[in-house]
Amino acid sequence: MTTTVPAPAAPPTGPPRGRWGLWAHADFRRLWIGETSSGLGTAVGSVALALVAVVTLDAGPLAVGVLNAAAWLPWLFLGLPAGAWVDRWPRLRVMLVCDLLLLLLFASVPVAGWLGVLGMPQLVVVALLTGAVKVFFSTAYGAVLPTLVGKEDLLEGNVKLRSGASAADIAGPGVAGLLAQAFGAASGLLADSVSYVVSAICVSRIRTVEQPPPRSARRGLLREIGDGVRFLVHDPYLRTLALFGAVGNLGLNGIQAVQTVFLIRSVGVEPGAVGLVFAVVSIGGLAGATLARRIARRLGSARGLLLCELVVAPFILLLPLAGERLPLAVCALAWAVAVGGVIAGNVLAGSFNQAYCPPEMIGRIRASAATLNYGAIPVGALAGGWLGEALGARTTIWIMAGVLLSAGGVLLASPLRGLRDFPERPELPELPERPGRPVS
Repeated sequence: MTTTVPAPAAPPTGPPRGRWGLWAHADFRRLWIGETSSGLGTAVGSVALALVAVVTLDAGPLAVGVLNAAAWLPWLFLGLPAGAWVDRWPRLRVMLVCDLLLLLLFASVPVAGWLGVLGMPQLVVVALLTGAVKVFFSTAYGAVLPTLVGKEDLLEGNVKLRSGASAADIAGPGVAGLLAQAFGAASGLLADSVSYVVSAICVSRIRTVEQPPPRSARRGLLREIGDGVRFLVHDPYLRTLALFGAVGNLGLNGIQAVQTVFLIRSVGVEPGAVGLVFAVVSIGGLAGATLARRIARRLGSARGLLLCELVVAPFILLLPLAGERLPLAVCALAWAVAVGGVIAGNVLAGSFNQAYCPPEMIGRIRASAATLNYGAIPVGALAGGWLGEALGARTTIWIMAGVLLSAGGVLLASPLRGLRDFPERPELPELPERPGRPVS
């Protein structure tokens, strides 16, 4: 006896035609406006939260490290169940509720500051709770695009969404600095809160009707989590990309843990110019997102991912030469090229995941991969910080650049090595019904 799980509502089969592409798709346009606004707020808020800790509360490096780790810690214990829950619920509604919760959480910081009761414990709690909310938001956000657009438009959609996010990353730190200088450190968090209002309005106006599985089709939370984990572990392509992402995040966040110290203390960059360096690097990410679709067309999606990781990403090896053997400007450009390769690869891999994963399981599969990917972020940050204290920032960047590039070895050892394009979605076998009381 078998249980058939109905898929979500089918996306439009015909792609928008004409030169405007997905910009002519009203629901996609609303999603892009809302999430780009939210991304700008998040970029401002991530800087503003650290500024509140350092400037307003006089926090030290350890406290700031705990604050940063708290934002990613929820992935380790919420990632897997969040995937199962998101597959049960309307994903747009999940995003809407998350937007409203994030609005309240971030707004609580400036309110506490105005009342004179703000302290470091509240910042850590806010970081932890917002991290937990973002587990659900990110899982739903990663699964909702295939319900809005056709399969043939997923790459274009991801390019546009990632380009908007990269543009927000470029503008965010500068906006946060200007707001902090003009109105105080907590003002950036108020701007972050406003961005979630914009996102909530846009998401609420999306007209696509979702059809989550009925309660009678549920198999129990643990079983559904297990289905997602098993699909990921047994599929050679998804397993490869999950491991590749985890190794890459380990290296990237190890570099990020010491990059500011490296620029200021090892290279001698003035604090005011550090933001300019990061802006140049972020422009590389924007370029990578923009070029991803062209790379896939010219070289193939799988081969394009290999190119990004094996040819473009190694430019990161020029970064630790800054101030010693090469001018900072050359190393910053090389850093931007490397980040562009990483972002282009992320767009290609993300589009493949959305097209390849069965629609009724995409939340669970992506959450299983994200638990591994994002769980590596605090590990990389803590490892980079510890190595920076023990060996120095420059040596740490050499080590972590090697870790980042070893992610390319994961791809070379996988079946992706011989492919031009990513494979099509496999047929999902029906799952046998097991005895026992259903869990709602």
